[in-house]
Amino acid sequence: MRIIEGFEQGMALLDRRAGFEEPVLSAGAARRTAEVFGQPLSASESVRRILAEVRSRGDDAVREFARKFDGATLGEIEVPRERWAEALRSLPSGLEDALRVAASRIRAYAEASMPKGWRDDDAGFGEAIAAIERVGLYVPGGTAAYPSTVLMAGIPARVAGVREIVLCTPMPNAVTLAAAYVAGVDRVFGIGGAQAIGAMAYGTANVPKVDKICGPGNIFVSIAKREVYGSVDIDGMYGPTETVVIADDSPDPALAAADLLAQAEHDEMASPVLITTSRAMAEKVIAAGKEQVARLERAAIAGASMERNAVAVVVRTVEEAVELANAFAPEHLCLLVDEPWRYVPLVRNAGGVFVGEHSPEVMGDYVAGPSHVMPTSGTARFASALSVHAFIKHVPVVALSGDTMRRLGPSASAIARAEGLTAHARAVELRLEGGR
Repeated sequence: MRIIEGFEQGMALLDRRAGFEEPVLSAGAARRTAEVFGQPLSASESVRRILAEVRSRGDDAVREFARKFDGATLGEIEVPRERWAEALRSLPSGLEDALRVAASRIRAYAEASMPKGWRDDDAGFGEAIAAIERVGLYVPGGTAAYPSTVLMAGIPARVAGVREIVLCTPMPNAVTLAAAYVAGVDRVFGIGGAQAIGAMAYGTANVPKVDKICGPGNIFVSIAKREVYGSVDIDGMYGPTETVVIADDSPDPALAAADLLAQAEHDEMASPVLITTSRAMAEKVIAAGKEQVARLERAAIAGASMERNAVAVVVRTVEEAVELANAFAPEHLCLLVDEPWRYVPLVRNAGGVFVGEHSPEVMGDYVAGPSHVMPTSGTARFASALSVHAFIKHVPVVALSGDTMRRLGPSASAIARAEGLTAHARAVELRLEGGR
């Protein structure tokens, strides 16, 4: 982790507005793609070929790409519900309890966030809230399992009133299936990658076509979501995880280092950023991070992330630190400062804000309540964390009284005639002439 001094230098480094950008494929991914398609292709080119095959050949293409990319021979694509129940019964009691504790917190937050329809009879307008009918959730799997993401995506959809929740995740293990049961998911399909996104977007003999696809994934999954937008809605496109920790001279440096490492261990491309009012704090956090990383099971990944991408910026005030964070628009913003609530109103761009030493981002990953599926790559400038709002539609309702129609009608007619739309005008004028 390198140290940068000064607000201007920090702004030059952290200010970003590009949003999601397609990264260059790793050597291994590029080699595998060339083997599958017989020629070198970019990630976008590969995804377009996969989607075209899934659209035309359905489940056969899904099985073929699972075999070619993952070495997986798929039998039945859908996982029977009996296996979910068996998976839940097979868990250690402590783990089942943990899933249910997390589920209760996520459900409580979703219920508190749920908007309500309204109407104003005097004005003659209102708004109805309608859930999306069928939603597809994507949860990464294979080399790692993410039952927490099943809860974080499935429970808000259930609370929102989605009629059917479809989950795609490659090679789901027992805890992932148990989480699907606890979350109230309707169907689970053991497929992943861009082919799973295509299956949910276009429908196959086994996988139903959905109305919206939500959830994180690798670069191929994110690009596939971008490509199918229009056939379905999507929640967003997600890149490597990122965390900004703002610290004055008050927190324990070991805690700040631990919070940065918790994200660094996700991915070598993760971005751990410290912004502090104290160079001494920056140096202590760096030292604590070096001491802690050696004890991690994913030390190689976390160490690479801290070495390549981590930065500490030293500024004069916490206000300057928050302004730098707004420019970076991080997925996670952690306030490890004295009187942190003073600074929450200054935050404009962040996927989620974690206030004080007792609210580490890791608690948000599992049990705090809000979904941990949050905008990355600077998209927190315009995007929000996954919530019940992603699964509902706001439907305007117009119900004018006769008096309101007669009062507003002449204005509507005048504007319609100014636009040259006389049929629009006459639809109003006939009502006015009839005295209705």
